[in-house]
Amino acid sequence: MTATLYAYAFLDEFVLLYPVYALLFADSGLSVGQISSLFVLWSLTGVLLEVPSGAWADAVSRRLLLWIGPLLGAAGFALWVLFPSYWAFAAGFVLWGARGALGSGALEALVYEELDRAGAADRYARLTGRAHAVGQVAVMAAMGLAGPVFAAGGYPAVGAASVLACLLCAATATRFPEHRTPAPDESEEGGAENGHGGDDGDGGEGGRGGRARSLRAGLAGLRRDRPLLGALLLVPAVSAVWGALDEYTSLLVRETGVPDAAVPYLLMVIWAAVAAGSLLAGTAERLGGPGLAALLAGGALLLAAGALTGTASGIALVALAFGGFQLATVLADVRLQQRIEGSGRATLTSVASLGTEVMTIAVYGAYGALGSTFPHGVVFALCAVPYLVTALTMSAVARGRGR
Repeated sequence: MTATLYAYAFLDEFVLLYPVYALLFADSGLSVGQISSLFVLWSLTGVLLEVPSGAWADAVSRRLLLWIGPLLGAAGFALWVLFPSYWAFAAGFVLWGARGALGSGALEALVYEELDRAGAADRYARLTGRAHAVGQVAVMAAMGLAGPVFAAGGYPAVGAASVLACLLCAATATRFPEHRTPAPDESEEGGAENGHGGDDGDGGEGGRGGRARSLRAGLAGLRRDRPLLGALLLVPAVSAVWGALDEYTSLLVRETGVPDAAVPYLLMVIWAAVAAGSLLAGTAERLGGPGLAALLAGGALLLAAGALTGTASGIALVALAFGGFQLATVLADVRLQQRIEGSGRATLTSVASLGTEVMTIAVYGAYGALGSTFPHGVVFALCAVPYLVTALTMSAVARGRGR
């Protein structure tokens, strides 16, 4: 499974359109407001689909969702380059958002439970951290290749390469192992067996009943288990802000005064630090609540200091902050997976992703409002405040438990 996971993580992020899609939108005549509305639509799609897709993954097959998702992404990218217009871009973002919703929750649940079945659940943090790092290396590789491919064939060429990567990603997903034991009520009503939906798994009455049961079971677990609820809330608190800020890093870099041609290289510095943060997950798994709080507080200070310098050297501090936030994101996911018991793993992971999407939309809105008044460096520094609040809250909770 390890090789399949790494290949999937690489192909899922090896999208040459990533560093140039904003340019495609602008060159097609879209305003900044229209581009921002596409980002919001992207996140809203995730909000609407995260939890239903997680319940579907628990009721039917996680592997099924992992190969359907990249096919939706391929269709969306093809729309962008074949019919460049606002509505084609909007449709593409809906498909892209659906792709992300189908994969989030399903992938983490499949990997954790397959490891647990093999008696190797303690490898989850190291394995998922490395998978994140592989994906981030893929982003950097896509950034490096996008320039020459774009010079050779323009948007159609980078679009075709992106579609091909999605198709290969879908093919790779079919190689994931999946050995699942359905809940008793799922078996009685023709639900999933060993991860497959049987006759009703394609959306019939049994499939819908299984999804509803998965959702109810997952949410009931939250009400009973306060530590589980805390672990779930930590995921969006850690991942949403810096994940949204990533969409604006090119603007922050440009504001330092470097030539536009140098912007991708500074972005690669940021992504290199993010990849390093992922690789440290196995070593840092032993960090308790106070250690994770210190990591978030340190990242917040680095983010504010680096953004406020207004220089290219300050981007190195921003990169270190993003690396720390990525490490904290992986560790928050590990804490959540370790807290979940029962059959609703993908459902609860998707609930955490739903919270992330909601907070991301809020960050987009706040950034749009603040960015019209303040420089990008100031806005980035202000966005460090939520991390300080989260760190202080975690420290207070740890002290309370100690007493």
